[in-house]
Amino acid sequence: MRELIVCEKNNAAKRITHILSAGKARMEKVYNLPVYVFGDGKGETRCLGLRGHILKVDFPIQYQDWEKVEPVKLIDAPIVKVPIHKSVVKVLQKLAKEADFIIIGTDFDREGELIGVDAVNKIKEVNPDVRVRRARFSALTESEIKRAFSKLEDLYMDLAQAGEARQDIDLVWGATLTRFLSLASRRLWKQFLSVGRVQSPTLCLIAERERERQAFIPKPYWQIKALFEREGERFAASHKTDKFWEKEEAEGVLSKLDGIGRIAEVNRTRRHLAPPTPFNTTAFLSAAASLGISLSSAMRTAENLYMEGLISYPRVDNTVYPPSLDIKGILRLLANGDPDIKGLATELLGLDKLVPTRGAKEATDHPPIHPTGLAKKTDLSPRDWKIYELICRRFLGTLAPQAVVENVRVDVNVGGEIFIARGASVVEEGWFRFYPYGRRREEKIPHLQQGDEVKLVKSTLEEKETQPPPRYTQGRLILKMEELELGTKATRHEIIKNLYDRRYIHGEPIVPTEMGLSVAEALGRYAREISTPEMTASLEKDMDAIAEGRVSREAVVGRSRDMLVGVMLALEKNKKEVASEIREGIRGDRVVGKCPRCGRELRIIRAKKTRKRFVGCAGYPACSTSYPLPQYGEVIALGETCEACGAPRVKVLSRSKPWILCIDPGCPTKQKRE
Repeated sequence: MRELIVCEKNNAAKRITHILSAGKARMEKVYNLPVYVFGDGKGETRCLGLRGHILKVDFPIQYQDWEKVEPVKLIDAPIVKVPIHKSVVKVLQKLAKEADFIIIGTDFDREGELIGVDAVNKIKEVNPDVRVRRARFSALTESEIKRAFSKLEDLYMDLAQAGEARQDIDLVWGATLTRFLSLASRRLWKQFLSVGRVQSPTLCLIAERERERQAFIPKPYWQIKALFEREGERFAASHKTDKFWEKEEAEGVLSKLDGIGRIAEVNRTRRHLAPPTPFNTTAFLSAAASLGISLSSAMRTAENLYMEGLISYPRVDNTVYPPSLDIKGILRLLANGDPDIKGLATELLGLDKLVPTRGAKEATDHPPIHPTGLAKKTDLSPRDWKIYELICRRFLGTLAPQAVVENVRVDVNVGGEIFIARGASVVEEGWFRFYPYGRRREEKIPHLQQGDEVKLVKSTLEEKETQPPPRYTQGRLILKMEELELGTKATRHEIIKNLYDRRYIHGEPIVPTEMGLSVAEALGRYAREISTPEMTASLEKDMDAIAEGRVSREAVVGRSRDMLVGVMLALEKNKKEVASEIREGIRGDRVVGKCPRCGRELRIIRAKKTRKRFVGCAGYPACSTSYPLPQYGEVIALGETCEACGAPRVKVLSRSKPWILCIDPGCPTKQKRE
């Protein structure tokens, strides 16, 4: 019998073939694509890795002229599927013609199932009667792959239909709104304005936080701090009134303080801190972001580790280990690994009972992310090891004992005024040793008892201001998206990356550009449905219902089209206002500051003849102030000035690391670097 195994990517095909053939497969090139071949006396098996999706959804060619077809006409336009990689489809169909049996070995989720079903549809065009089955697995390990290929299943058509519904809805919403905003603001070709069903409410979240910060009016307040000493040990304390809103009141308290204080009260409480729950995708990406790794980089690294058989499938919602997961087997594996990990795994194996933590989300498609293979620090790149170690330690932490922390509050009476000192110490390390990323900071204070006298070393009055709400970091934003049901485990990090790529946002913490703010403002004012999470969260639930077989793809796509009609009616009605707001935002991104000579705006300008960009004064020709700019990368105005010379500073986004520079070539900071 001649079998054909279809995998999602070449790396997966190569590893699966290596496992099934016991390392005896050979590689052939078919139309320059690698195909892995092995067999025995009973038949031959070929294994092909696709390049992810082989088909995409699009509108027929008659709808693709932006100038001739009104955006609203796209809402009910027919949708067609077209090849993304024609060469891959050609190889797939050539191999399928010769096959008696097809095994789909793509990732088991919405997108993976859709890739598999699309492949089967192309196969059926040339071999309509061929038998098709599916191998379902959660890790590219020998035991998991052999189990999956010995227990083949049917394709999960409802899951694929949910994936196809997402494609259809995202095409209709994205193309319609993108075309409308781009045409209205005359941002065409490479400069088009991207709008999306999930992307837009995410951008609006960021913009809303920025507007809160801009509207925030700082309020001054004063704090009284004191430094005490007892038997040579010093400790800090703060007045029980955390914020004094009147300086005179604070100064009055300060004047009453003398040199000796007495301990009025000591309270000690112990807290038992539960170990962390198993990693799902969002929790993993948030943890990686806290280590300084971007979401897209963390996901890319996790996918590579999965392909190498070192971790389980990284796109999961589940936070509960299934009973079938061999926890002790994984610990025994890690006990033979890197010195940083092996001792901890061995310690857990010595416990009488292992009780893993359970998160709030339980699913049956894949287990939470966990290690599946052995790697040493010397085997991996620094980035790969950082992610692998994070996942290993999280797994170990979910099995470790509770940690115990003692919190101490000490009230000190000085001149009738109460000061509070707080301390925290770890009594039992528990899971902190296994997963140190969640360790609480210790604050040591002397052992004090009620009635003890302490010396007031000094007291200070500090003037401060209330602070605006913080900007989102990538880690906090992806957690907020999960909370609001914006996107899915597989798409959230991609949505955030798209916002960066489209220059709607920059930096970390995340700062929206003026263009990003104007797009969010226009959508929020004239198309509220696309700017809030409720609509897209509702559609995500509908797609879950498709996957569960409770509703049809056609019904969900139809409902989404009806929703879009209302959005477009509002936008068309306010087309001039929308265009004006967005153009103003785009213009704002070109303003870097004030001219030091005349006070007019300094703008980023591109010369008509040379096409080179520079910063020039809006008062030209009366004012000829100008500064050179780098000719590569995107330049973003920061709205801040150089401390050394007072000229505006800008950020340059390029393929390498972003950098910030003062636009004045004569700035002393540049001379220092030279």
